[in-house]
Amino acid sequence: MELPGLLLLVTGFLRSNCAAGVGQCSLEEFPCTADGVHHPSSSSCVSLSVVCDGQPDCQNGADERPEKCGGAKPKSCRSSEFSCSNGRCVPHSWRCDHYRDCEDGSDEDNCSQNECEVNNGGCSHICLDRPLGFVCDCPPGMRLLQDTHCEEVDPCLDADVCDQLCVQSSGSLTCGCEEGYQETSESGRCLSTGDATGLVFSSSAEIGWMSSSGSDQRKISDSTGAAGPLAASIANGAIYWSNPEHTGVYRLSLADGDQTPAVLFEGTRGIVGLAVDWVHELLYWTSNHTRALHVSSLNGSEQHGALITGLTQPAAVAVQPLLRLLFWADGGVSPRIECSSLDGMDRKALVTSIIRNPVSISLDIPRGLLYWADSGLHTISRIRYDGQHRKMVVESNGYLDEPFGLAVFERNVASISPFLYIQQMHLFPFSSRTGKWGYKVFPCS
Repeated sequence: MELPGLLLLVTGFLRSNCAAGVGQCSLEEFPCTADGVHHPSSSSCVSLSVVCDGQPDCQNGADERPEKCGGAKPKSCRSSEFSCSNGRCVPHSWRCDHYRDCEDGSDEDNCSQNECEVNNGGCSHICLDRPLGFVCDCPPGMRLLQDTHCEEVDPCLDADVCDQLCVQSSGSLTCGCEEGYQETSESGRCLSTGDATGLVFSSSAEIGWMSSSGSDQRKISDSTGAAGPLAASIANGAIYWSNPEHTGVYRLSLADGDQTPAVLFEGTRGIVGLAVDWVHELLYWTSNHTRALHVSSLNGSEQHGALITGLTQPAAVAVQPLLRLLFWADGGVSPRIECSSLDGMDRKALVTSIIRNPVSISLDIPRGLLYWADSGLHTISRIRYDGQHRKMVVESNGYLDEPFGLAVFERNVASISPFLYIQQMHLFPFSSRTGKWGYKVFPCS
């Protein structure tokens, strides 16, 4: 069966339990070696669920080392916060405002001093001392966010009039399109010149394909068992998925005449997110059983174990291999969206505030933007790859109560949600165009 064109993925996320294990330490265990890598001689293993939990379980403390745990669980107040004497963190802007915000009142002590002399008052750029407290300020070309941090002003992103390329000159904006797109008569809009665009989705009844207009829908496979995470490789015309009722990841080639799914590998548990690196031929997945992010070869011949550990409630994962960037969402008590390099190094939190339950993420690669659906806030939002220029794209109006999947293309964002045991697809037009090309401009650093 031939299906047209470019695939956009919309995925339903469910939780499950299955069994796994290869080598001296299983995929659900962390090796207590100096480098945190499996060695034949290593006999000490601990569960991935206790890695980066603040308590060393390995005798050498390898499960709690900073290079492994990154900044996922900060132990002290942020630079924009004041540390009360009892350890509580409050915003620096509350210091010396004549109101006791710390239970011990330490935020109102020594208010005659110049707060800007200590950690620049928590300001990212300019700190201005005042008779009562202080204020943060920004240099020209930047604006203040959350009272303490400055963000670069981007006229193209602020105006949001160009789908892709945007050049500012003499106070005006000029739009353009990347290769593979053509500009329409509508100013700033770019449409793909390739084959018809479609959505591939997972439900409890099937894995299906639907045209972006919704006028054409076809079943790809009914061997799913339950809705689960889904990913695709355009390079080899294959889709990959997992579900809570089985213990493996499955592969189906859309180019072959045989539509029988093949087992890519088995011995996995609780897979909630899948992403394909089509450049390096790797498959990334998150597991709520191991509370980790894993990686394997795309043909399933080699599993490399846990790449990112210490997650609380892992959800979706996305990859931008051309920039060597990896993104994932984590819920639980400290919900966040993080990123790292493809090897798991240079870990960085992109979103830590105004986020409740991120369940799905999707990349708009031509625009250099990351989108996420939050089922707790009933919103879809976006940020640049470096975590700046945050914007809410869709807010619940009765149709976004339980978003569980997300895909973006051109000016549309598609979400999927369970309702009365039916997987519902929604397409929302939006104005979220970025002003700059993402490659080599906005790295995760």
